[in-house]
Amino acid sequence: MDWINVIIMAIGLAMDCCAVSAVQGLMQRQWHPRALLMAAIFGCFHMGMPIIGYYAGNLLVDFMRVYAPWIALALLGFLGIKMILEAYHEKEEAQKCANWHVMNLLFLAIATSIDVLVTGLLFVPYPEWLYPSVLTIGGITALFSLGGYLVGVFVGKLKIKMELIGGLVLIGLGIKIWAEGFFGL
Repeated sequence: MDWINVIIMAIGLAMDCCAVSAVQGLMQRQWHPRALLMAAIFGCFHMGMPIIGYYAGNLLVDFMRVYAPWIALALLGFLGIKMILEAYHEKEEAQKCANWHVMNLLFLAIATSIDVLVTGLLFVPYPEWLYPSVLTIGGITALFSLGGYLVGVFVGKLKIKMELIGGLVLIGLGIKIWAEGFFGL
C-alpha cells in the first residue's frame, strides 16, 4: 500500500458521487449552499464505510459481495425513475428544492457508498493505512462531489429536460454497480 494507490482508489471511488452531484446540479441549474452539505455527507459516508468494512472484516464479506450490487441497483434505480417521472411534471423551482431534503441526500450517500464498504477489507493487512486513507477518500469524494455539482449547474443552464437525463444517469449508475458486482466486471 502506498499513497499513489490510495489516491487512485479515492478518485475511482469518488466518481459515483461526482455523477450523482452533477445530476443535482443539472436539476437545480444554480448554486445552492446545500451543495456543500451534500459534498460533506458524501465525503463522510465514503470515510465511514471503509472503516465499517474494515472492522466487519470477514463476517460480512460474503453478504456484501452478493447483495451490495442489488441494493445499489434498487436505490439508484428508484431515484432515477423518480427523476424521470418528475421530468414530465411541471413544477415550480421551490418544489425542485425538495431534492435537498437531508433524507434524500442520505439516501444518495448510502446508494453511492455501499460498494465503498468492501474497500475496508483492503486495509485488513495494512491497519496503519486505514485512517489516513479514509481521510483521503473522504476529502477527494467531497471535492469531486462539489466539482460535479458545479459542472451540473453549468450544463443545467441549457434548460433541457435535465431531470430525464439525470434519471437515466442514476439508473445507468445503478446498473453499472450491479453488473460489476454480479458479473465481476
